[in-house]
Amino acid sequence: MLDTTKIRAISLDLDDTLWPIWPIIEKAEAALDTWLLTNAAATRELLRDVEKRQAIRQKIEQDNPQLAHDLASLRREAIRSALLCAGDDESLADAAFDVFMNMRNEVELYEDSLESLQYLAGRFPLIAVSNGNADLGRIGLSHLFRGALAAGKFGVGKPDIRIFQAAADVVGVPLENILHVGDDASLDVLGAHAAGMKTAWVNRGDHSWTHEVAPDLQVTNLHELCALFKQQP
Repeated sequence: MLDTTKIRAISLDLDDTLWPIWPIIEKAEAALDTWLLTNAAATRELLRDVEKRQAIRQKIEQDNPQLAHDLASLRREAIRSALLCAGDDESLADAAFDVFMNMRNEVELYEDSLESLQYLAGRFPLIAVSNGNADLGRIGLSHLFRGALAAGKFGVGKPDIRIFQAAADVVGVPLENILHVGDDASLDVLGAHAAGMKTAWVNRGDHSWTHEVAPDLQVTNLHELCALFKQQP
């Protein structure tokens, strides 16, 4: 059981914890597809072939292992490679990537997220720890967070303990007094546990826990998490 009286800060995953990620990715890819139709039609046709698109992405990943943690750079380079393969102007890669990212940050929060974040931010310093490339400033949530660590910019991603230690440094709280909240069993729960944090697994899909190390807390939404702290005097 989680002893909530010992928690002095909270770190939070973003994608699939505060909002569902795949509907957003689909919309971002559709926006990119529309933009390419006007600006790089040959590249659009190339990327509409699933096998060719996957092959380009796999080659970028194989040729750039140093970018394994940096999803944004991988996508930008995949776009650039597709432009080259299709015979379009590779200098369009940055503009095309911006189209994708603009839509990628138009997230739709889970219904419990905003109210819960507002409550938690009133009680604890919050820090975002994500392997994704969401921009809290664009989304309009940065005022609720003390800071944000993204794997692409930090240099390593979860479950590497260094990103969790960096989060502790930002909020100025020892790891053992931080609760990490996230949806991914391996990246969030096991990674944060290995770093010495307390852990809360946000299990929105009623999945079974299959790992030997269990989370300190399991909730189906963030309202349940807030309810625990509201029980404190």
